[in-house]
Amino acid sequence: MKYVALGVCSKEINFDVVGNKIKNVSFIGGCDGNLVGISSLVEGMDINEVISRLRGIQCGSKDTSCPDQLARALEVYKTKN
Repeated sequence: MKYVALGVCSKEINFDVVGNKIKNVSFIGGCDGNLVGISSLVEGMDINEVISRLRGIQCGSKDTSCPDQLARALEVYKTKN
């Protein structure tokens, strides 16, 4: 799924879901090292667990963050599937 991120340095988040597990996460833009790390950590995790862990994380004074945007993307995925 392709998700356009809002309010963060990353412009886009791409991922697949197979059997309710997140796969192939990639971020376009943003802090490459941190986002590669996040992608690696969530690989193979249940999407509900990822949402639970990442939803609400803030970046500085922003109301969101790249991890929060990933959680929101997964919520959108759940509503469509």
